[in-house]
Amino acid sequence: MIDIEGIEFSDNEFLKIANLIKLNNILSIQKSQIKDILNSNNFIEEYEVFKRYPSSIEIKIKKTNFLASTNINGKNYLVGSNGKFINTKDYSKNLPFIFGNFEPEKFLEFKSIILQTNFKYNNIKNFYHFPSGRWDIEMISGVLIKLPISGIKESLNLSIELLNDIEFSNIKILDIRQKNQIVTNE
Repeated sequence: MIDIEGIEFSDNEFLKIANLIKLNNILSIQKSQIKDILNSNNFIEEYEVFKRYPSSIEIKIKKTNFLASTNINGKNYLVGSNGKFINTKDYSKNLPFIFGNFEPEKFLEFKSIILQTNFKYNNIKNFYHFPSGRWDIEMISGVLIKLPISGIKESLNLSIELLNDIEFSNIKILDIRQKNQIVTNE
């Protein structure tokens, strides 16, 4: 018997696990065989596999969270908190869109920095990634924040202060790429 908890598998994925168990005695099945099948599913963030002797296997799964969407070679993908691109029909327009070529791990690092500040992730409309490794953020309000390559946390905190200041309420572009210099455009 197979008990899978936490995610719904497509018939094909479930059949791979079921066939593995059917073709083998539970004692001879290696956890690594099941893990290979689970690792091939991009919707999975974490999992645990338990063999319950004599006749069952329990699999507990944590589904990945969708953080952003992007387009790669004309196909839409979601970026998961597991660091994988997920090709899905469940495309969400409520997620920020990422323009440019980037590695998911680099985006996760950038998002981690954002979460260390008072910057509100759900106020972000778009991310722009540049070949230099630099990021820009476009807010839902239409403000474009141009960030430097390093010192991102400090730059985000500064941008929050500036955007909350009434004198800067009409800003459309906030360029903080240069150290000790802020350029605005209304």
